Amino acid sequence: MAREIAYVRQDMLQAKPSPTNEHSVGAWIRKNLLATPKDVVLTLLALALLVYMLPGLINWLFIQASWTGADRSVCATLVQGGIQPNGWSGACWAFVNNRFALFIFGSYPVDERWRVMLVMALFVVLLVPLLIPSAPRKGLNAILLFIAFPIISFFLLLGGYFGLQHVETSRWGGLTVTLILSFVGIAVSLPFGVFLALGRRSTMPLIKTLSITLIEVVRGVPLITVLFMASVMLPLFLPVGWTIDNFLRALVGLSIFASAYMAEVIRGGLQAIPKGQYEGADSLGLTYWQKIWLIIIPQALKLVIPGIVNTFIGLFKDTSLVSIIGMFDLLGIIQQNFADPSWASPVTPVTGLIFAGVVYWIFCFGMSRYSAFVERRLDTGHKR
Repeated sequence: MAREIAYVRQDMLQAKPSPTNEHSVGAWIRKNLLATPKDVVLTLLALALLVYMLPGLINWLFIQASWTGADRSVCATLVQGGIQPNGWSGACWAFVNNRFALFIFGSYPVDERWRVMLVMALFVVLLVPLLIPSAPRKGLNAILLFIAFPIISFFLLLGGYFGLQHVETSRWGGLTVTLILSFVGIAVSLPFGVFLALGRRSTMPLIKTLSITLIEVVRGVPLITVLFMASVMLPLFLPVGWTIDNFLRALVGLSIFASAYMAEVIRGGLQAIPKGQYEGADSLGLTYWQKIWLIIIPQALKLVIPGIVNTFIGLFKDTSLVSIIGMFDLLGIIQQNFADPSWASPVTPVTGLIFAGVVYWIFCFGMSRYSAFVERRLDTGHKR
């Protein structure tokens, strides 16, 4: 009978320190700002630069700023003692406050602006549940947002139906135009970009040639050229007596331009899919479109989420170029008001541009953060 060997520890191990909380603020600072001597030096230099610049910026933006007023007299004043480097008062937020409604609605009639606010409220109500993963009925939500919402918005904003006053698109402006152009461009560019990417990889010569031609031609010219062609050249090809609304031309031009860039982003995702995925789908007896929509496209979109969102952000900022065809988005209408004699002052343009920059940053940063959230949820494997 084999002898049993037993071992009983006589001395206990020394107690070890508790594990460091890697998610605390201190751990984040040590990891990202103080990890190496080089990081320490760069962090100290950055802090020194902030200490040097922040007091002056805070003083100009908030302390010495003019917040209320009816004209330029509250902004075009010299500071006693030359507190500011240029001798002038701080930011002219009174200009932004006085023209805020104009920056949001443009020249839309004051008594009809409730229609714009209703459209914005509907957009938020339909968009938020679509962005929340746990919200139910995503299919119905998507149909309402991308099909029903544009139709309802068209009748509400344009009017002329159901007793609503007709408001020409030439009177639209400000943030309203920016949001409409970007929403339509985003909603159209993604599906059209998918079809163009599939067409470019098609084995049918005609479809492949047409897709490549459209993508390369549109990507080879600036957006200003596309908008100019849509606004000036397109009517020349229409029958006599036919016309297309200027706002619709901008929507078409912007959507085509974004679709061409989106197609190349999607094509990168399609090329990253292993060949075994195609072969596995074929072995299951799936048709071409079943294979594409159920197997390939979900994986491709998952791989190129950063590129898709980057295209969306670029599109949102590129809406400012519609001023070339006589339309005024947020940035355009702010710049237009710089010429108003009642608000002409040395600090008015800078203040207006800062306001526009903050608005653009809020929307772009929001898209960027949601993109990071989607990447983490889908576990794409990207290092963050």
